[in-house]
Amino acid sequence: MCGRFAITLPNDAMAQLFAAQPANDLPDVPNFNVCPTNAISSVLLEDGVRKVQPMRWGFLPHWYKATNGGPLLINARAETIAEKPAFKAACRARRCLVTATGFFEWTKDPDGNRLPWYIARADGTPLVFAGVWQDWEKDGELMRTCALVTCGANAAMAQIHHRMPVILEPDDWALWLGERGKGAATLMRAAPEACLTKHRVDTAVNSNRATGAQLIEPLRV
Repeated sequence: MCGRFAITLPNDAMAQLFAAQPANDLPDVPNFNVCPTNAISSVLLEDGVRKVQPMRWGFLPHWYKATNGGPLLINARAETIAEKPAFKAACRARRCLVTATGFFEWTKDPDGNRLPWYIARADGTPLVFAGVWQDWEKDGELMRTCALVTCGANAAMAQIHHRMPVILEPDDWALWLGERGKGAATLMRAAPEACLTKHRVDTAVNSNRATGAQLIEPLRV
């Protein structure tokens, strides 16, 4: 799964990376502790144009009566996304890209304490996650929401967690967004082990209120 991540790429650089039009109300960056229900920047295809739009991380199906009207859907499993009522329409027609500098996962020590790890690309470039999005309306106000697609972990990641986000390479972006015909389902697979690097970080990030660049620094032991 993916339950927290960090983003340091400036909004203008993100727009340039994806050759996309940025909205005027994108969330502030850097954010070293992006948590569920936070606003994040996401790239989608709208009227044939790539756009960077703010979205709530936490997919809201149209039948939810309130933002807490059901389970918090921050991840969508690749194996069942085409069948689940919440996601099956979005996976066909509303796919998006979510950028991160890295993401967090946790293991536990023998006493049950949660030990955080930070995972990033080995080459230092941004991670680009596969996502799906949904507009949700309440009392005339529209909220754009999204979830990250996850798959079974590769062997290196499985040492930490059995799931991982689907990570897309630049050549995959057009296919995932729907610019290059059908076949996006073939992209929902684990990234190669050599693609990622990981290190332990301080338990300060266990709090969703924690902030600052020190959250992603290697733990000194």
